[in-house]
Amino acid sequence: MMGLGSAIGAGLFLGSGVGISAAGPAILVSYVIAGIMIIFVMRMLGEMGAALPVSGSFSHYARIGIGRWAGFSMGWLYWFMLIMVLGVEITGAAGIVQSWIPSVPQWVVALVFVTVFAVINLTRVANFGEFEFWFAALKVAVILGFLVIGVLLVFGLLPGTEPVGTEHFLGDGDGFAPNGLAGIAAGLLAVAFAFGGIEIVTIAAAESKDPERSIATAVRSVVWRISVFYLGSIAIMVLVLPWTAASGETSPFVSVLDIAGIPYVSGFMELVVVIALLSAFNANVYGTSRMAYSLARGGDGPAWLSKLSRNGVPRNAVLVSVFFGFVSVLLNWLLPETILGILLNAVGSALIAIWLFIVVAHLRLRRKFEEEGTLRLRMWLFPYLSWFTLAMLIGFICLMLTDTDARAQLVSTFVLFLIITAIGAVWHRRQDARVSRPSAPPAP
Repeated sequence: MMGLGSAIGAGLFLGSGVGISAAGPAILVSYVIAGIMIIFVMRMLGEMGAALPVSGSFSHYARIGIGRWAGFSMGWLYWFMLIMVLGVEITGAAGIVQSWIPSVPQWVVALVFVTVFAVINLTRVANFGEFEFWFAALKVAVILGFLVIGVLLVFGLLPGTEPVGTEHFLGDGDGFAPNGLAGIAAGLLAVAFAFGGIEIVTIAAAESKDPERSIATAVRSVVWRISVFYLGSIAIMVLVLPWTAASGETSPFVSVLDIAGIPYVSGFMELVVVIALLSAFNANVYGTSRMAYSLARGGDGPAWLSKLSRNGVPRNAVLVSVFFGFVSVLLNWLLPETILGILLNAVGSALIAIWLFIVVAHLRLRRKFEEEGTLRLRMWLFPYLSWFTLAMLIGFICLMLTDTDARAQLVSTFVLFLIITAIGAVWHRRQDARVSRPSAPPAP
């Protein structure tokens, strides 16, 4: 439920319209390609997570599978990415809520949200899990309801409706792929990052009672979850709506429900989007704090970040994540077009870099886990599908280079990665010098 709650966010509820407008009904192809890619990545991550469950799993696997520099760079890149996303999520949720109560300043709403979720994450891990479970359950219920209504609408089983046929699905005379392969490629860029967040499940499962079983169960269910929730929702949208009517300004979910004649749908979907944003914020506070905690424990961060409270919560790591999340909120209000834009651009393609590290670490660690006899979940057709996934990711990067905005994101992310790697080299040199420094002779 937590992995699903992280992946089902505003990107699906709002951003799906951008993909449809770029690719037309062929956006389904884009979702299938991106879905296959993330399923394979999650299977590899799940294999490593079930064999060696640790909090902050990605950086640890990169460290032991690739090298100390990779663990540092990947971990802090992921932390930085989520910190920036925290500010965007809380700003978006506060903006919607403030429109309901105009007399309350937006920063007050944001401060209340940040404080509430800081308290949740500072108490017991179980409290975080409880909140995230109910957030995710509500989003899943909304999508299931949407799928039921959508199917009834497609077959003309609702009062005053007729079967929709295949007119919209075939592009209203423009064809299934009205913008050709270029449109499918543009759609792929729009939807690939919609799956971001699902990887947090391996971090959370490491703190469960039976991490090996929890990770294996969660990863196995990824396939049908993506098939039903993502592909099912998009299929209904392209069957019911003209592709030319889709945009990033109006949620396709709202448009479909408007056709079904359901009253108050716009206000209800606003509430769902707020819950989706708060759910993602809650999960990302958890993810950033556990990543910082794991990095500190591995010697890749200040030792005080690894201190645990009596409840087993890395309190300092949570407070740092919340603090920088709020700084990101302030940047979002004060400098929306300058500094924040540069920072957001830098993390735009960070997820692709993290997926690359996961695949390479898996290829390096598989033999080790086999020799140790710790494999509980296996990647299909190893090593062929693993290499195929790596090729898909490299192909995706090449595709991004053909798009002006995506190319700028790649360059910014690469520069950020180099900066983090350079900081890591200095940090490790100082750590090694401290360890090798001879102790002072005893006093006479």
